[in-house]
Amino acid sequence: MRRSKQAKIVVTLGPASDDRDTIRSLFDAGADVFRLNFSHGKHEDHRRRLEVIREIERESGRPIGILLDLQGPKLRIGTFSNGPINLVEGAPFRLDLDTQSPGSIERVALPHPEIFAALKTGSTELLLDDGRLRLRVESFGKDFANTRVVNGGTLSDRKGVNVPGVVLPLSAMTEKDRADLSFGLSLGVDWVALSFVQRPEDVIEVRNLVEGRAGIIAKLEKPAAISSLDAIVAETDAVMVARGDLGVEMPAEQVPSIQKRIIRACRRAGKPVIVATQMLESMVGAPVPTRAEASDVATAIYEGADAVMLSAESASGRYPVEAVKMMSRIIAHTESDPNYRVSIDASRSEPLSLAADAIGLAMRDVTGLLNAATTVAYTSSGYSAQRMSRERPGAPIIGMTPRLATARRLALVWGVHAVLCHEVADVLEMSDLAVRTAVKEGFGASGQTIVISAGMPFGAPGTTNLLRIAQI
Repeated sequence: MRRSKQAKIVVTLGPASDDRDTIRSLFDAGADVFRLNFSHGKHEDHRRRLEVIREIERESGRPIGILLDLQGPKLRIGTFSNGPINLVEGAPFRLDLDTQSPGSIERVALPHPEIFAALKTGSTELLLDDGRLRLRVESFGKDFANTRVVNGGTLSDRKGVNVPGVVLPLSAMTEKDRADLSFGLSLGVDWVALSFVQRPEDVIEVRNLVEGRAGIIAKLEKPAAISSLDAIVAETDAVMVARGDLGVEMPAEQVPSIQKRIIRACRRAGKPVIVATQMLESMVGAPVPTRAEASDVATAIYEGADAVMLSAESASGRYPVEAVKMMSRIIAHTESDPNYRVSIDASRSEPLSLAADAIGLAMRDVTGLLNAATTVAYTSSGYSAQRMSRERPGAPIIGMTPRLATARRLALVWGVHAVLCHEVADVLEMSDLAVRTAVKEGFGASGQTIVISAGMPFGAPGTTNLLRIAQI
């Protein structure tokens, strides 16, 4: 099951990709990680999908990552008495905590006192319905906000609310999220994506609940998170560039540069980064993407993203398998472009003064100098493989690990082909196993060179300190 690409594909499951045959086809088409979106579906739906994925994993012999995406705190208005209303530019409109009275053309309930508490005198705006409607706050109190319509339009029940430029005093974890997290961890998910992260403390909160049972992905979809970018990246295990909500609360023209900034921060830290939202959006209803969408996917690959993600395209679209095939072809073609390596090399950042980074840098140089067929990271925690991936070597990385949980998490990491193996006792046994694995997995042949990294003593996480060259 060797892939012909280095960047990974995250595929969201939903009604359009619910049966076993479709999930298997998605995997065969190039899916590396499956996303279970807990904003939709019942627990039993997600359990059934997870069990199917694990069956496919056993059949294929290739570790598959499973990502639990928590809904997070959704801020929504109340309902209207007579259906949708039309907000007219320049008209007054009031939001308050009165959930007993149905909304009208003059007001609607906003059952979130934390929003009123966060408002500031001056230029605070409220965005409704994914930013389609814009309100300017003119006066406010602890239970109301009087606003003026800046951009009008139709407004219906329970539409979302965004407060740009404000850090809301909200926990990133709701009671629903806590129940979903507990359920997902009991099933053995590999990654947990935390929605609407605003500060590093949000990541710390979920880390204390996860207790090492899964990797944590911070979804960056609030401008406040960008202000604390480096601190959040340092605290999390991976990052998702969630461009949908990010594009609501900041001007659209800023999103591409923010995406590049996030990717570079993650590359610098050696943390996996996923680019998500509307990547092949037109394939929800069409068998081919627009040229702009194909370029969007390629841009993320040129920038060095570890993974790109499909959402509605695979969860509810008409062409889920075709979308994965298309994304896989775009990645493979981009990575075969000579300019890709130029771009990747130009975006490298200086390694840290750590033994693991010294080994990673040496591995990259030795691989290029000897034209090695592959690199091998023998790793317990996945740390060695991730530090190798940070350097974006010119040869594939085999992530050999005796831990199935580590192999599954490595399915998200750029360039890493995860292989489950037995515990080794010494360097000679490790080298012999690495050579045999490279041949078995189709990454090398007799006479070729492989470059191996590991940590001594074996089994101790975060101790990458050994580099070895071996001949097949």
